[in-house]
Amino acid sequence: MKRTYLTRRSNAIFSPESFSWGVAALMFVLIVFLVRFFAPNFFWNLFAPLYRGADSVAAAGHGFVSSFGDAATLSSKNELLASENAALASENRALLVKVSSLSALLSSTTSGKTAVSGILASVIVRPPESPYDTLVLSEGIDAGVTVGMEVFGAGGVPIGAISSVLPEYSRVTLFSAPGMVTHGWVGYAHVPLTIEGAGGGAMSATLARSANVAVGDVVYVPGPGALPIGSVTRIDDDPAAPEVVLRIIPAVNLFSVTWVMLRDTGVGLLGKSSATSTSP
Repeated sequence: MKRTYLTRRSNAIFSPESFSWGVAALMFVLIVFLVRFFAPNFFWNLFAPLYRGADSVAAAGHGFVSSFGDAATLSSKNELLASENAALASENRALLVKVSSLSALLSSTTSGKTAVSGILASVIVRPPESPYDTLVLSEGIDAGVTVGMEVFGAGGVPIGAISSVLPEYSRVTLFSAPGMVTHGWVGYAHVPLTIEGAGGGAMSATLARSANVAVGDVVYVPGPGALPIGSVTRIDDDPAAPEVVLRIIPAVNLFSVTWVMLRDTGVGLLGKSSATSTSP
């Protein structure tokens, strides 16, 4: 029995099929050796297209994945550019407003061909940040500003006088401030009147009933001819009183003024003293 098993095993090992497989394997190894010896780059050149194809697929996959990151980066850059454009547009609008304000203001500083000297100042604080009927300007003693200088808005409209000065800043008390008094005229007939500050950007004046002043009449103050300072917006008329009270609104919005011109016109001030508006 044991001998029979060994015989079968030896027959299996030395069978023609096993021998042919062994010869084939030996031949394959020999061929590979010869190829590697005589043509060392054969296998690399043989499989290079496959490697390049795999590299292309990998590169395409990487590009596809990275495209999402590129899109996010572009989106972020676009948002940044949009924000910068909005900021520039806002600055441009501010510059246009500044140019418009300065053009209106500077156009009032010339009479014919003769320039009128003055100090240009920007308004940096206004109500409600500052007390009503006061403004704070960006120029002070260092720029030559002195107490009593008259302050002019766009169109050469007198709006107040300098009431206090610091080295780099100054304070304007508007003609609408309670206690401020200036003199002028009203209507086409230029009826003389005394204008008093009523507070909150308003002014008032008292006239005889016979003056025949109407709502909408312009109020002027002295200057080269006459300078409009405001207009009559309401008339308080008590039939039992011989006088009427004119309610006057300024010719410019006192609380949106951005630039002013300062000139020493001898206005005089302040508190409850009178201030006569003049213009060179």
